[in-house]
Amino acid sequence: MSKSIGAIALEHRIDALFSRYTQPGSPGAIVAVMRGGTVEVCKGYGLASIELGVPIDPATRFRIASVSKQFTVTAALMLAAEGKLKLSDPPHKYLTELAPLPLTIDQMMRNSSGLPDFLELLRLGGHGLDKPARPADLFAACVRNRHLNFAPGSRFLYSNSNFLLLGRIIERLTRKKLGDVLAERIFTPLGMSHTMLATEIDTVIPNLASGYLGDAASRFRRAAHAYPQGGEGGLTSTVEDLLIWSRHFDNPTLGKTLPAQLAAAAPLAGGHANGYRRGVGVGELRGLATVGHGGLWPGFRTEFLRVPSADLTVVVIANLGSIDPWRLAHRIAVDALEGTVRLKPAPAPITEAEIKPIAGTWFNSAEPALFDLAWRNGEAVVTQNGLPFALGRRPDGWFGAERGSFEFMIKPGKGTLRVDLGAGRVLTFKKLGKRKAVPAAIVGTYVSADSGAAWHVRRGGADYTVAVSGPLVGGGAPWTVLGLDGATVEIESPTGWIVATQLAHLERDRAGKITALVVSTGRIKRMRFERSA
Repeated sequence: MSKSIGAIALEHRIDALFSRYTQPGSPGAIVAVMRGGTVEVCKGYGLASIELGVPIDPATRFRIASVSKQFTVTAALMLAAEGKLKLSDPPHKYLTELAPLPLTIDQMMRNSSGLPDFLELLRLGGHGLDKPARPADLFAACVRNRHLNFAPGSRFLYSNSNFLLLGRIIERLTRKKLGDVLAERIFTPLGMSHTMLATEIDTVIPNLASGYLGDAASRFRRAAHAYPQGGEGGLTSTVEDLLIWSRHFDNPTLGKTLPAQLAAAAPLAGGHANGYRRGVGVGELRGLATVGHGGLWPGFRTEFLRVPSADLTVVVIANLGSIDPWRLAHRIAVDALEGTVRLKPAPAPITEAEIKPIAGTWFNSAEPALFDLAWRNGEAVVTQNGLPFALGRRPDGWFGAERGSFEFMIKPGKGTLRVDLGAGRVLTFKKLGKRKAVPAAIVGTYVSADSGAAWHVRRGGADYTVAVSGPLVGGGAPWTVLGLDGATVEIESPTGWIVATQLAHLERDRAGKITALVVSTGRIKRMRFERSA
């Protein structure tokens, strides 16, 4: 097959980007670039299986995690077009087990429902991705919950619960398994013959890559997970099938309006913009609008990136958790577009001199929210709730998260930071000085009806820990409690994958007794843990 000189040069630049993963014994990634329906690059780097020495190639299947969401939404939009559901309906109309909360299916599709993420609900009870669970357990976590993070439609906050429940609604309406619905309505008609919903982790999937953590220096290790997956992230697919799906955006055959419905905007309350549409997110690349989604699962990372005005698609799928497909896909897209379309100049990189004076730990007690800002590996890095992410330059003196399923921008002030958390919420953060001690009065048991978790706060010498139990697990390593300002504590909960953190505001009665912990995590805000007698 003949290639243009431009495509050959692009492939050589991509080869250089991924050369470290072609070393013996390394996992890696698959990369594809499609322009105008022509595949210019489709190439694998590294091993799909270190143990078996199997290389990654275009036929390799990967877990694409949250890239699955747009397919679940598409199936629901098809049912809506047939009059079988209304996007303005609340989910409990179709799933009667759910609490009658004032949110809509459309808000679920747009991650503006306010529903807490079921992964976080279970984690608050000590249950992580490495511990076995059944689909019924995940649904039960959603049924148990009565808490909303905010008034539906007022904010964006990513939540896997939205799409788990959407998949369940599809199953109720069709009386079929979600995987069968997706295959019959989307995959088979489009020729996506290597894509399937693999709900159970023991499903036999031909050519499936193994997922890995670590790096060559620290040694690679197999990524463990034991969770079933549904409409929120259960698809396995290949890079070629995702290119077929991308082409459907340009030449829709399943329904002429489906791509437009996926990308249709709807403002949040107060007229604030929501960059998350229906199962896809919109962004900007050097002045060009983008549409796409990322995916993250232990050992697997995906970036599905479209630049519609340039008729360009870039897909990067990795079977190594330390690879950053978002950054790589955007860099490849710029390389592919240079000289063919007009791009805005790249913003100047943030410098160490700009970060050094404001490095440290920043805190807002009213939100509450806490993050660390540091210069690390040549860039500005924020760590919040245990998750590190890089900052890039934004207009008017702001620094913003380069990527992520959240909104976050900072702007230095005199001794403070202004932090934009989206939906018009610009808060003032102050640098945290010496942490105050954990109040001794915190010792006791606290219970959350919404998560089913019980936290037993204990003291051993000068240290405080939390023994956690929940609907699916009891026991396990205790969590560490760290003091902040006397009214808030930080709680660290290590898992086999990341060290997550959460903040707990200490609610007191008039006599000063602690009556509740009001807990906030990355995807749960102000959930009450009542003190138990």
